Amino acid sequence: MAKAFEQPIYVTRPLLPDIEDVTERLKTVWDSRQLTNFGKQHDELSRQLKTYLEVGHISMFSNGTLALLLGLKALKLTGEVITTPFTFPATVQALDWNNLTPVFCDIDPVTFNIDADKIEALITEKTSAILAVHVFGNPCEVEKIQAIADKHGLKVIYDGAHAFGSKINGVPISSFGDMTMFSFHATKLFNTIEGGALAYSDPALDRQLDLLRNFGIASAEEVVLSGLNAKMNEVQAGVGLEVLKVIEEERHKRHAVKKAYEENLAEIQGIRVLTVLDGQSSSYQYFVIEIDEAVFGRSRNAVHKELQKYNVFARKYFYPLCSDFDWYSELPSARPEHLPHAQQAVQQVLAMPYYGDLPISSVAEICGIIRELYVTQKSLSQI
Repeated sequence: MAKAFEQPIYVTRPLLPDIEDVTERLKTVWDSRQLTNFGKQHDELSRQLKTYLEVGHISMFSNGTLALLLGLKALKLTGEVITTPFTFPATVQALDWNNLTPVFCDIDPVTFNIDADKIEALITEKTSAILAVHVFGNPCEVEKIQAIADKHGLKVIYDGAHAFGSKINGVPISSFGDMTMFSFHATKLFNTIEGGALAYSDPALDRQLDLLRNFGIASAEEVVLSGLNAKMNEVQAGVGLEVLKVIEEERHKRHAVKKAYEENLAEIQGIRVLTVLDGQSSSYQYFVIEIDEAVFGRSRNAVHKELQKYNVFARKYFYPLCSDFDWYSELPSARPEHLPHAQQAVQQVLAMPYYGDLPISSVAEICGIIRELYVTQKSLSQI
């Protein structure tokens, strides 16, 4: 019989470098007397991320939401943008703040990414772009999406908040589309406490994004457009430089945790692992399962609630659907009958506790709890 963990086990834990290394880095910041406005830490992190992510151009921001919001602004989009309802609220909120109307497209029932085969039917004369999400680090059908965009003259933006460092057939994920946003929030594999970045290939965007993230200031005496304050500061960048040093070790640890989950869940019917990629293909951001109530015997919500009794805090991620937000209720594309796979997925997905320092023994115990729930339910059904 499983026992509750003495200490809570949460869905994630921030990757923290050695505090002494961070302290030494902060001493450098203190000595410089420059805390923000594109100092040495900012510029060094930008250079290192270009190398790590293998991108031609990168612009860093105080958080991923502002990165996406201003990236959409820089692309001068108008009208409608086709996107997914199965994503974190920030994806569609960035559209709202640009006065763009989301057109929700249903998801693929296997990857839970936007269903590329359903995009073209949603294109109208008002469509200016496709905003897709690499959900849980699973890459979208980038070639098919690009072919549609090229045919109709659309921009393609990827929300890569879950896809830091991952590749598609050896090609960096940020190589696809016009722009990719990365989140550096504390919950992400790579973090700068809070932060984010845009990766892109068009050098013309450098100047525009520099202005947009710094009030539109072109010089000490000239403001040329209406921008925001979205700069990454020196403390964020400094922490990021130290986190970057331990990324590969963390990826290795998470690989082992992932394998432990897969082995322990393999024989439990009604459980499907969504995050199956390994090695360079994987971001190792989350470990996510889908629970089929008809086969497993209990709903995702029931499993989520039962795990909490054992001090295990998984997450119903993403929940609720963005298309279910009140302010989208009048959109035809937001109607549940148009999004059957998304409506089903949001009731079945569970992000499990997942970070490098999670003991393998704890993974086995967590899976044991799930196994007991399955066995108990099956036993009851046979009475």
